[in-house]
Amino acid sequence: MANPKVTAAAQAALESERAELLHQLADFGVAGDGSMSFDENFADSGQVAAEQGETRVLAASLQDQLADVELALEKLAAGSYGKCEVCGEDITDARLEAMPASRYCIKHA
Repeated sequence: MANPKVTAAAQAALESERAELLHQLADFGVAGDGSMSFDENFADSGQVAAEQGETRVLAASLQDQLADVELALEKLAAGSYGKCEVCGEDITDARLEAMPASRYCIKHA
């Protein structure tokens, strides 16, 4: 398991990151269930469709990041935080400090 100081800092960083990701998703119009709403009364054009596609891609990336953060917080609560999902070895403190939601050691990243 990770150093307790690293774990405490990681928890604070993860909770902050979760709040920021939820805020960004809300700005994109992503509901709690992951659905998105667009103004259907807006003039239908290729540019609008392209912008909606870009928004969906960005929102999906944010949702993936949020899932990683949520998983890391679950691992913290369960006492399994800081272990590589591939080899089971400890993830270095430096890596966890840089990337608190990291799921893999450097070797398996």
